[in-house]
Amino acid sequence: MNKRILTLIFLLIAFAGAAQPSSRIKYNFNSGWKLHVGDVSGAEAPAFDDKDWKPLTLPQAWNEDEAFKKDIKDLSTGIAWYRKYFKLPASAKGQKIFIEFEGIRQAGDFYVNGKPIGSHENGITAFGFDITDLVTFDGKENCIAARIDNSWDYREKATNTKFQWEDRNFNANYGGIIKNTYLQVVPKLYQTLPLYSSLKTTGVYVYADNYDIKGRTATIHAESEVKNEKQQSQQVQYEVALIDLEGKPVATFRSEMLSVAPGETKIMRASSLVKNLNFWSWGYGYLYEVHTRLLVNKQPADEVVTKTGFRKTEFKEGMIYLNDRVIMVHGYAQRTSNEWPATGLSVPAWMSDYSNGLMVEGNGNLVRWMHITPAKQDVESCDRVGLMQAMPAGDAEADVQGTRWEQRKAVMRDAIVYNKNNPSIIFYECGNHGISKAHMSEMKAIRDQYDPHGGRAIGSREMLNSKIAEYGGEMLYTNKSARIPLWAMEYSRDEGSRKYWDEWTPPYHKDGDGPLYNGQSAAIYNRNMESHALENVKRWYEFWRERPGTGKRVSSGGVNIVWSETNTHHRGEENYRRSGEVDALRIKKQNFYANQVMWDGWVVPEKYSMHIVGHWNYKPGVKKDIYVIASAPRVALKINGRSMGYGERSDGFIFTFKNIEWQPGTISAVGYDERNKVVCTDVIKTAGEPMALRLTEIKRPTPFLADGHDMALIEVEVVDAGGNRCPTALNMVHYKIDGPGEWRGGMAMGPGNYILKKDFPVEGGVNRFLVRSATNPGSITITASADGLQSARITLVTHPVQTDQGLSKLLPAAGLPSLLGRGPTPATPSYQVVRRSLRVKAATAGVNSDSAFYSYDDNETTDWVNDGNSTTAWIEYELAQAATVDEISLKLNKFRTKTYPLIIMVDGQEVFNGRTQPTLGYYTIQCKPVKGKKIRIQLAGDTSGKASKDVEVGGKKLNDGVARVDVKGRDVLSIIEAEFYELVK
Repeated sequence: MNKRILTLIFLLIAFAGAAQPSSRIKYNFNSGWKLHVGDVSGAEAPAFDDKDWKPLTLPQAWNEDEAFKKDIKDLSTGIAWYRKYFKLPASAKGQKIFIEFEGIRQAGDFYVNGKPIGSHENGITAFGFDITDLVTFDGKENCIAARIDNSWDYREKATNTKFQWEDRNFNANYGGIIKNTYLQVVPKLYQTLPLYSSLKTTGVYVYADNYDIKGRTATIHAESEVKNEKQQSQQVQYEVALIDLEGKPVATFRSEMLSVAPGETKIMRASSLVKNLNFWSWGYGYLYEVHTRLLVNKQPADEVVTKTGFRKTEFKEGMIYLNDRVIMVHGYAQRTSNEWPATGLSVPAWMSDYSNGLMVEGNGNLVRWMHITPAKQDVESCDRVGLMQAMPAGDAEADVQGTRWEQRKAVMRDAIVYNKNNPSIIFYECGNHGISKAHMSEMKAIRDQYDPHGGRAIGSREMLNSKIAEYGGEMLYTNKSARIPLWAMEYSRDEGSRKYWDEWTPPYHKDGDGPLYNGQSAAIYNRNMESHALENVKRWYEFWRERPGTGKRVSSGGVNIVWSETNTHHRGEENYRRSGEVDALRIKKQNFYANQVMWDGWVVPEKYSMHIVGHWNYKPGVKKDIYVIASAPRVALKINGRSMGYGERSDGFIFTFKNIEWQPGTISAVGYDERNKVVCTDVIKTAGEPMALRLTEIKRPTPFLADGHDMALIEVEVVDAGGNRCPTALNMVHYKIDGPGEWRGGMAMGPGNYILKKDFPVEGGVNRFLVRSATNPGSITITASADGLQSARITLVTHPVQTDQGLSKLLPAAGLPSLLGRGPTPATPSYQVVRRSLRVKAATAGVNSDSAFYSYDDNETTDWVNDGNSTTAWIEYELAQAATVDEISLKLNKFRTKTYPLIIMVDGQEVFNGRTQPTLGYYTIQCKPVKGKKIRIQLAGDTSGKASKDVEVGGKKLNDGVARVDVKGRDVLSIIEAEFYELVK
């Protein structure tokens, strides 16, 4: 029997009975809805005539057709109504009935059987309603209706205040019920739901402590908020069972008996030391099912299953520890919408795993969701794929006061309560900009109240000198600390289309070509893939150069903005942002491979790898530089077996081979280690003439379900006679679809980005498209054709899903596996110490000696500066003990926009005479090694201004140091941090 059918049968059988007692059932409530765009009177009434409304399966934005077709600021807004009829099973009578929504955009009023049940307004968090007293049983039909308003300017009704995150820059406005919905039937003695604002309940909390990573043991704790809505007191015992990924019991433990009075809410707890644990880790999404049961007379009265994982974290000495191993952050700052063409964020769960799993495949280890809390589907997806997360609450770009601050606190509280059991969440982010000490204290108190044992650092962007925040970091620049981890939160904003390989490849886009943006050059936002990849390497290398092992003060890394192309704020020639390492359909770009090479390790690359940037299908006569991104120390290149010599190394990982003339055939690169041993290779071959189209379904772990929401992702390629993709092909492809499926299409550069069109081109020889299932199963056939090419055909089969009166026991993420490819956390160290910091005992200066300490105080918001006179432009440091000074690292004010001519002396001997260069923060000087105790740094001429690469196109100049207006002149020396090192040989 077909493997997919077997999988489906297993899921239907397994989830028909579910792993919970019949008294508590969580139903998938997504099917059988109807939609009307526009406001209508009386639509909450059960008898309202909705026969002409659009049928749909949730989640689905009512304006999904506009995703990537329109600029974010032009996405449609207004009122939309959603309605659904459902019947409750006879077994639900006498039980509690809750409706749970993972989220809507923006605000909604909800009704059951014509009666209002409540509203939700913040457009971010999950919420729910107790509808026990409003529903009918005995086979009678119930009606739920929702009036959703996604106005950009929606204001909270009670306060008349606009939410800070209703922003036309970063928060794409996909309106309606855009996340999953559930109906829960629970007994009247029950464990509550984690829906604080709407139900004032906190649910189940599972955590671990007393870790022994090497010995594979930890103490597992579980606690549940228990509510008794029966009329009699209940004698309750709390039982916890731990089940591993193979379904095997690991441990069972219980609490003492506890009496819960009628109407009373209590916390029940149990804990036990558990052996032979598998710890959750990067790329190792090991999860357990934790069954928490309420026992009355030794029989289960209620049972909740929490899927979670266990991992040990520490945040100290400027570093992040995961399971006792230092890990340097490298990943992506991703828009929380995480959207796809013509669907927005409302995609099936397997596609979330596919996208987030690609980040891990590309050796990313953390995703920093931007501005607002991610959907629960993405949170759980990161658990499965082994991707760390930084979870924000809700904000824009500034600290706020009054009502808007209270709104932000409420979202943080709700997000923590709802997501506190998800092991992939490592950081709680309180703002996309620094917040005040008082506000940081308030947020920390929320964390400590609702998740005191989760092992998560709480902080914000910036917070470089905060004594309360547990992590921080600027957007673009290199920050270092000997105390809390600091990491760059959105570096490399440059944009570039996947369509543009380089200026020698059709359509021959020269790097930087494109329209102006707000009347200014947008060159760095109109890159080609080649230069975009090289720029990413240069940016990352600056953080990596200050990695753990390079001194007492270190960088904890950084995240690249963004992961996938996004329907949000853009600066280049298109109406969407093209900063991604993959495009909107998750096709890899060249910078994906560059990052994959550099990031193949926890701190340093742990295995050698390389990638030749570009393709090998040029026209005769083309000569160009060839670039190889490699972690090997030396790289050689060959063309058809003929040596092109060794590449010139720069920025740690770039090897350049100058002026290589194209010849058809094979280009190959070989990497060598320090002992001249071959450690990695890469090869690209010239493809032949385009001959045919090829269609391939992107592999998925679960069957294609006929539920009206599931989707298939199909890749189309132009190939030669040997089946090789033709990398320069730009053919227009025409599609036909037959069968029970809905065409959602793909996208490409062009009018309306070809959204929903059945005619659109490949770019670089490849593209993709989406097909959504209908609610009736069957075969869907798609045919692709293009002029002069052999056509292609693919047939997809959708499988039936059992739904009973609007309810299904098959939950959206059913059957999705944990990805374990990277294996458990290695027991070996993740880095070697390459240099030792030399401690400064004291410092004097030509002027302002009382503030000389600021230049070595581990605080990047302070500096020492002279008075603008050349005679005072010096500072002298005294080391705690004499040592050989090999390197000096300086963070100089205006580090991105100025250079400084310096003379440096060690005990009177000159060790450096030259000019610094602009950096993302720290400039490292390789000194003439001299042993001494006193180090004098002196300005040797005027500082020169340099055009900044990091000037916003809109005209806003980004900060690059400590802002000051009190010192002017050409002879200003300003040092934020000075560090002195001895190399470890």
